Amino acid sequence: MALPQEHNHLLIVEDDKGRKEFVLTKSAYSIGRDPDCNIRLYSQFVSRRHATLLQQPKKDGSYYYRIVDGDGKGRASANGLIINGRKSPAHDLKNEDEVVFGPQVRAIYYQLRRDTMPSGPLDEFDITLINPGSMFDELEE
Repeated sequence: MALPQEHNHLLIVEDDKGRKEFVLTKSAYSIGRDPDCNIRLYSQFVSRRHATLLQQPKKDGSYYYRIVDGDGKGRASANGLIINGRKSPAHDLKNEDEVVFGPQVRAIYYQLRRDTMPSGPLDEFDITLINPGSMFDELEE
C-alpha cells in the first residue's frame, strides 16, 4: 500500500538533545529555540524563531517545502541558514538537502519517492520459525 503524498516529506534534525524525525504534513512550520515552535531546536546558538518551512504547490498537484530564514514575517535569525554549504535567506528544499542552523545543529530533508514505499500491506506474520529441537539434534551428532 503506497503511503499518501503527505507522508513523503521527512526532516531529520540533530541538535544538543540528539536526533529527531519529523514527518512534514502541514502547510507551515516554525523552527527554532522557542518552546512554541512546531520544530524545536535545542541549542544556545539558534534563534527563538530561526526559520520557517512553507509548503509550496507543484503543477502536478503535489507539493514541496521552502525554508525561509527567520520568523516568516520579515525578521531574520541572528546566524542565518547555511544550506548545502552556502548561506541563503531562502531555499526550495530537494531530497537530501542539509540545513545548518548553528554549531552542531542541522537538519537533513528527505522527499521519499513513492517507488520506495511498500506496494502492498506489510505481512506481520512474515517470520521464519526454527524448531528448537533441531538445534539439539545437530549438537548430539
